[in-house]
Amino acid sequence: MEKGEKSDLQDLLCQNQDRFHEFTAGRVEQYFCFRADIVEEVKRQLWLAGPLIAVSLMQYSLQVISIMFVGHLGELPLSGASLASSFASVTGFSVLLGMGSALETLCGQAYGARQYHMLGVHTQRAMLVLLTLSIPLSLIWYYTRNILESIGQDREICAEAGAFNRWMIPSLFGYGLLQCLNRFLQTQNNVFPLLISSGVTALMHIFFCWFFVFECGWGSKGAALSITISNWVNVFLLVIYINLSPAFTETWAGFSKEAFHDVLSFIKLAIPSAIMICFEYWSFEMVVLLSGLLPNPKLETSVLSVSLNTCWMVYMISVGLGGAISTRVSNELGAGHPQGALLALRIMIIIAISEGAVVALVTILVRNSWGKLYSNEGEVIRYIATMMPLLALSDFLDGFQCVLSGAARGCGWQNLCAFVNLGAYYIVGIPSAVLLAFVFHIGGALDGNHMWPLCSSYCTRYDKCMHRLESRGEESSA
Repeated sequence: MEKGEKSDLQDLLCQNQDRFHEFTAGRVEQYFCFRADIVEEVKRQLWLAGPLIAVSLMQYSLQVISIMFVGHLGELPLSGASLASSFASVTGFSVLLGMGSALETLCGQAYGARQYHMLGVHTQRAMLVLLTLSIPLSLIWYYTRNILESIGQDREICAEAGAFNRWMIPSLFGYGLLQCLNRFLQTQNNVFPLLISSGVTALMHIFFCWFFVFECGWGSKGAALSITISNWVNVFLLVIYINLSPAFTETWAGFSKEAFHDVLSFIKLAIPSAIMICFEYWSFEMVVLLSGLLPNPKLETSVLSVSLNTCWMVYMISVGLGGAISTRVSNELGAGHPQGALLALRIMIIIAISEGAVVALVTILVRNSWGKLYSNEGEVIRYIATMMPLLALSDFLDGFQCVLSGAARGCGWQNLCAFVNLGAYYIVGIPSAVLLAFVFHIGGALDGNHMWPLCSSYCTRYDKCMHRLESRGEESSA
């Protein structure tokens, strides 16, 4: 009996030991598989985000370069071009950008689901809608001077701004097409052609500005014309590439009659997309309009415009990260992999926080010399230096915010983001800016001060995005 009991006990111990080894081996294998997934996802995101950051910076640099050239003509041309640029962003560029961002959801998920022909259909449908929308927007630009004067802006600055925007009207149509082509290529993870075309356009834009502003003597009008020409050059380069490259035989089969069908479904997604983007972009541009009501409006408008142009230029890095995560999330959800989308979002948030810290540090380090790129006026340069620490805070928060917005666009949650932006910017942010500028007389620092209330909105958006992606993952597993 004792020998039999010992034998049974040995068998039981051996079985438990085998199970333990199997469990441990399984856990180790699972750990290395998960680690390999993380490494692979990081590589994908960096490969996608790197070019998109460069593309965003170079496409936005057209406006920055033009304002830099105009800034060396004097304080009045700089104020007029800056105000015109802000007005154009509010009433034109941000609307088209928002409408076009609906393609991040539609094209991204179609590509993930291998419905390749629908990418071309969605893109053509968006082109038709955005070109049609550009017609009434161009009429608003034509009457820029009258509109600005009616809201109490300085008459001299309004005259400069009105002339600037009239020369920039043709760029509206090119910009709308460019947003559609950007999303068409981005959602297919084909971003290097965008990088090349944007780089060529940015280099040509420097020449255009020099030639029209200084050589032809057209001043700020020449800078506006340079933006128009550069946007259309970029469009033509991408159209040529898409039509000649064999990479798009499945996704772009020429113009299709399907683009005229179901236009309402695109508009239903595009409108909340536009509201989501516009709520955010308009709040910053409203700061420039408010600066025109402060004492010494020429100085305040010039400095705030330079500060916001700097902020937007750095913001383009965050836009690139947002575009990358939007593509990854939409592709994974289209393919039916919500857990992959959740992993992509978590990794991108870590990247965004690291990027924000580095950018904020650099912004503080260059604060005393940055204003010299925009103006020769000592007063303007000193004022800009005092604004840079506030911009550093904004730059840090922007990366986190753009990643969450990109993930929401990839999921098709534009309605959620529209409500979050409404509360953060217009119920808290702008009223705080008005209070600090006109009641406490802080002046131009209202730009940085209205950043503080946004921290809570970013946390709210993060919680909701994570909760919904986790819910999708649980439903998929079930």
